Amino acid sequence: MSDPREAALLERLGGLPGVIVAFSGGVDSAVLLHAATRALPGDRVVAVTARSPSLAAPELDAALAFGRSLRVDHRVLDTRELERPEYRRNDRDRCYHCKQELFDAVLEALGEHVRERGFALAFGAITDDLADHRPGARAARERGVLAPLADAGFDKTAVRAYARRHALSVAEKPSMPCLSSRVAYGLEVDAPLLARIERGEELLHGLGFVDCRLRHHGDVARIEVPAAELPRLVALSDRIEPALRALGWRWISADLRGLRSGSLNDVLSR
Repeated sequence: MSDPREAALLERLGGLPGVIVAFSGGVDSAVLLHAATRALPGDRVVAVTARSPSLAAPELDAALAFGRSLRVDHRVLDTRELERPEYRRNDRDRCYHCKQELFDAVLEALGEHVRERGFALAFGAITDDLADHRPGARAARERGVLAPLADAGFDKTAVRAYARRHALSVAEKPSMPCLSSRVAYGLEVDAPLLARIERGEELLHGLGFVDCRLRHHGDVARIEVPAAELPRLVALSDRIEPALRALGWRWISADLRGLRSGSLNDVLSR
């Protein structure tokens, strides 16, 4: 083990009576879950994935497959963040209300693990998140949810290095935030809109754009792909434009700056 952060992570997890990992299926929470299964006996690790309209169906399938590969106790909980007016309103604190719903649902469903066995609830926050707008971290702090990766000093590079070192299937998986993160702040989020966005991104994936975002700005759909793939995106516009218009967008645009994680947060600094 060459990275002292990995040793620190395993030591931190190994000192817990047990851990419930909020497992989204992304690389960060996958690394946390894998490390937990190394640090603790199998009966002291539980993975929980939230199922809701904000999670694309292929992402849930991939999370379930990863859980099976680790032979971990993996629970799927239906969360109801869309029933919260504060979430649907989609202001800058949307993620706070989402994480509130998630953590409350987990603590309700697995409360006996926490109360009777002393299990901790943990999520996959990393050090990079500390410098970004992450209101979900506030919900975590309020509920005593641990962030073992961040505590051990894991950033994006370290997480990817761990995943490659241990040949995890998610090692090269692109970041895939929830579908609600595609909706510009101030525009209401609902299930039909999220389904439209999912279908639009499925179209882009089917055309070979593995890492992409379809941002919703009302009548405008803004497509983000890596800058190197912009020429191919434009070349396929005769297939993309009518398909997205059929899904309800009037205008289709390509972001000339390319794919940028959290680009909708740009407005928060203005």
